[in-house]
Amino acid sequence: MKLLVTGGAGFIGSAVVRQAIRDGHEVVNVDALTYAACLDNVAEVAEAPGYAFEQADIRDRAALDRIFAAHAPDAVMHLAAESHVDRSIDGPGTFIETNVMGTFHLLEAARAYWQDKGRPESFRFHHISTDEVYGSLGPNPETDGQFTEDTPYDPRSPYSASKASSDHLVRAWHETYGLPVVLTNCSNNYGPFHFPEKLVPVVILRALAGAPIPVYGKGENVRDWLYVEDHADALLTVVQKGEIGRSYNIGGENEAQNIELVRTICAILDEKRPGNAAYAEQITFVDDRPGHDLRYAIDPTRISEELGWRPSVTLEQGLEKTVQWYLDNEDWWRALQDREGVGQRLGKAG
Repeated sequence: MKLLVTGGAGFIGSAVVRQAIRDGHEVVNVDALTYAACLDNVAEVAEAPGYAFEQADIRDRAALDRIFAAHAPDAVMHLAAESHVDRSIDGPGTFIETNVMGTFHLLEAARAYWQDKGRPESFRFHHISTDEVYGSLGPNPETDGQFTEDTPYDPRSPYSASKASSDHLVRAWHETYGLPVVLTNCSNNYGPFHFPEKLVPVVILRALAGAPIPVYGKGENVRDWLYVEDHADALLTVVQKGEIGRSYNIGGENEAQNIELVRTICAILDEKRPGNAAYAEQITFVDDRPGHDLRYAIDPTRISEELGWRPSVTLEQGLEKTVQWYLDNEDWWRALQDREGVGQRLGKAG
């Protein structure tokens, strides 16, 4: 397939681009190269014969029309988004502009292209979203359950509200115009090339720097952790095999409290790069962020039973791989340390 991937220089998008090229697909990587994007993320495929890069903002309809006409993709994989909850608390406008209006312009460009091509049944618009649109679950997995594709939307942050809005737009374009869409909602990703403002890289890099490792509240918030390369594999499975108009929840089957995750990373670092004291001694509990959801957990039954996909990497395996990657790729993360907001406490406005 020829895939038009938006946000392909970001964390998850670049994993999709790398895997798609390895799998023999052609890829058109469309990215505006905002603060969290880095072309080094796709350096390994930059010279591949099936790879092309287009620097463009998904809010720029003229640019999108030109790109669709020039490359004639078989499918769109829409990953471009503002995604950091803390930043959405401080500056929600950017999230509305990119995640809502950007998705609108991309849908309209895709619809115009699809109609101009005679509405081919093989075309796909794959919208990649988050489990955060569902809101928050209670703390007990036995009694409070997991998110399914039928869980009502209940977003709690500007970020999750903007993603919920984009999900609704995609479904509306399918119902109203017949655009052939598939949707996915994923749990928390981690792994190589994770921009150093998110929890896992923050823990690794603060530990290595000998700095306090911040943990919000008491660290009791629970997330379902998904290794990014597993996620890329799932997304490529859905875009090829998913049923039109259907949504699929993608989870890692790895629930953990934030404090457990942090302590596990510290223990891995103790083994791989021992210091004068245990890294866990650097853990510092800080004021929680406003509206911090207690627990996310995904029921992956649908994608497992219908498409035959399950995650292949356990949390312990994935964290070990991730820590090793950051130890081996200091040049990559050092180059990002001076970008706006990195290393600062964000999202305290309430």
